[in-house]
Amino acid sequence: MDVSATQDALIPAQTATGIKVMSMNLLTDDETQPVVWRSPIITGALKQFWTDVIWGDVDYMFVDMPPGTGVVDMPPGTGDIPLTVFQSLPVDGIIIVTTPQELVSMIVEKAVAMAKLMKMPILGIVENMSYVKCPHCGEEIKVFGESHIEEIAAKEGLRVIGRVPINPALAKAADEGTVEYADTSFLDGIMEVLPKIE
Repeated sequence: MDVSATQDALIPAQTATGIKVMSMNLLTDDETQPVVWRSPIITGALKQFWTDVIWGDVDYMFVDMPPGTGVVDMPPGTGDIPLTVFQSLPVDGIIIVTTPQELVSMIVEKAVAMAKLMKMPILGIVENMSYVKCPHCGEEIKVFGESHIEEIAAKEGLRVIGRVPINPALAKAADEGTVEYADTSFLDGIMEVLPKIE
């Protein structure tokens, strides 16, 4: 995917089915090189992704804040980047993404606390890498241990949106750039819940 530009703004890359995408990785000359910037520069770039990109009329915009976007010595999801998003973008709500490991619950608690402090509505919680389904017998194998999503959700008063399995076929499709055509029937339960979230 390629990003183009006008004199005053960037035009986001588009996937085969027209989903608009903007990433720092799309703007670097060498995608294998790290972007070694201090926090003020990173947050400035993030704001420009909102103000200086011609998004056009979009129904939804997802801002992915993966682990490691916080400043050093702060847990994922509680640093400068989330703070900038909360203060700069018209956020309708956030989705907390977790994994089955018990230790992750502490990080979720911090992310939830920050969202509440910033008065950001939490739409719910999703457990990623929840299990992998055996292709031979269909058994759900808990690669990272038993799920704790129900406990975490109950403790924090959150809605469980769904559990996303490890799916080798989906990973392969992502690597090949054909993820939009992959079988995502395993997400049907999540897609049924999302429209009901206010």
